[in-house]
Amino acid sequence: MRRKLKRIFAVLLLVIIAVGGYYGYSFYTFAKDIQRPNIVKDPDTGKKPNKEQIPLWGGKERVNILMMGVDSRDRDEVPRSDSMLLVSIDPVGKTYDIFSILRDTYVNIPGYGESRINAALGHGGPSLAMETVSQFTGIPVSYYVITDFEGFKSLIDAVGGVDIDVEKNMYYRDPGDKGKYDINLKKGLQHLDGDKALQYVRFRHDATSDYTRTERQRKLLTALADQLQSGMSVIQLPKILEKVSPYVQTNLTSMDMIKLAGLCLTLHKTESAGYQLPQPNAFQEVNRGGSVLLPSIPDVQAFVQEKLQHQPADPS
Repeated sequence: MRRKLKRIFAVLLLVIIAVGGYYGYSFYTFAKDIQRPNIVKDPDTGKKPNKEQIPLWGGKERVNILMMGVDSRDRDEVPRSDSMLLVSIDPVGKTYDIFSILRDTYVNIPGYGESRINAALGHGGPSLAMETVSQFTGIPVSYYVITDFEGFKSLIDAVGGVDIDVEKNMYYRDPGDKGKYDINLKKGLQHLDGDKALQYVRFRHDATSDYTRTERQRKLLTALADQLQSGMSVIQLPKILEKVSPYVQTNLTSMDMIKLAGLCLTLHKTESAGYQLPQPNAFQEVNRGGSVLLPSIPDVQAFVQEKLQHQPADPS
């Protein structure tokens, strides 16, 4: 599971961001587009953020990025985050760690009380989501990247689909979207287009629900990494960026992305790792108007610090 997780960030930065240096205009246009609030807007609180209090990435400081997948089918409502990944890059040790946060984790959302962690985005936009995750994990979160269903589908279709061994028959009908996002997959090895791939990562009607679903997400992202890193996908990158840019949003500036791209080229992938939060034995399943995961915040934060302090092996 950890070996699969570590590939995700390499896909998002090494492939999409790093190669921007080779596709100047396409990358510049893409970077400008995804900085617009085209998916989730921060509420107007009447306050301007104090930039001096926002932790910014420097030469030796870790850079922490919250990646969120959202269901934005109803454009009249601010969506909750359907999946959350916290990526932490160590520019000194040349490693990165990925923390997959279970969406039913029950935490305090500043200003709104206790709720599922995925509700933070809907309550207060990306800023509140970053603040909530920072409070949960104990590390500062400065940046975010958001994409939605349509962006995911567009990316898969743009790279020509992915090969996945579907482990069982999957069927689910959602009456709320008139069949547009129904799930109907057959067991077996097959080539999935964007629509089928989305069905695969969304299915959660298993005995272990979200746990198994996150495993499938990692499995598909690994397959996507292989596809994106192929020579044909790199050649087609300008077209890929053009197709996905309407469905991606971030507060990373063009210069941020360029700096991160250069950093990513130096990372020791074999020393990077991925983890689930809250980790096993650090939460209780309780009922709060539905089943939720009540984490031990001190245990979670101690676990995060332990993993971030790992020392990479000597690459020589």
